[in-house]
Amino acid sequence: MSTDLLDDLNEAVRVINENDQLRSVVVIGSGNKAFCAGADLKERKNMTSQQVVETVKYIGETLTNVENIRVPVIAAINGAAFGGGLELALACDIRLAAKEAKMGLTETSLAIIPGAGGTQRLPRLIGIGKAKQLIFTAKPIDAKTALEIGLVEDITDGEQLRNKVLELAAAIAANGPVALKQAKSAINRGTQTTLMEGLTIEHDCYKKTIPTSDRLEGLLAFQEKRKPVYTGK
Repeated sequence: MSTDLLDDLNEAVRVINENDQLRSVVVIGSGNKAFCAGADLKERKNMTSQQVVETVKYIGETLTNVENIRVPVIAAINGAAFGGGLELALACDIRLAAKEAKMGLTETSLAIIPGAGGTQRLPRLIGIGKAKQLIFTAKPIDAKTALEIGLVEDITDGEQLRNKVLELAAAIAANGPVALKQAKSAINRGTQTTLMEGLTIEHDCYKKTIPTSDRLEGLLAFQEKRKPVYTGK
């Protein structure tokens, strides 16, 4: 999570959001050693206290930008995901992990706390008690444990992870692009509010799918017993 990486990640998000042809996104670490090992401690060693605070804020803003990508985002956790690396995975919509992967929010072992969304997104995903246990102990967990507590949606052998994730991304991308964007918006916005307000958000998002040609194509394809061809319009 160096400054250069954050700059590149924000640029990637900008390009993704400007491309109406994209229907799903996969985030994966290069190689097979780490998904993302977290903060660049070598870079941070030479920072002032204020610079550290500003950098962590930048990490948090970047991960929120990832979370707000309009299309579904899948994290392929192909190796270690610690600190900011796990916070990056938490900002994605769905998480798949290699069986060999290790992950955790280890910040308290360095006398700090997760500051890029970890204390907020993790409890919402796995529950308050489990989140506190992971954050307070700072102990990493393996992929099997992550699956058991709901931190990841699935695990697979490392050599099969890329293909499995791409299969999932393709299955998502085959569905209506406008519907996918609106479903993501309804879930993300609705879970931050009350049930009644969430139902209103859902209804508003649903209405945006009605005037689309894709909706008519879906009905026609169903009648003709063929796969629909969606255009995102």
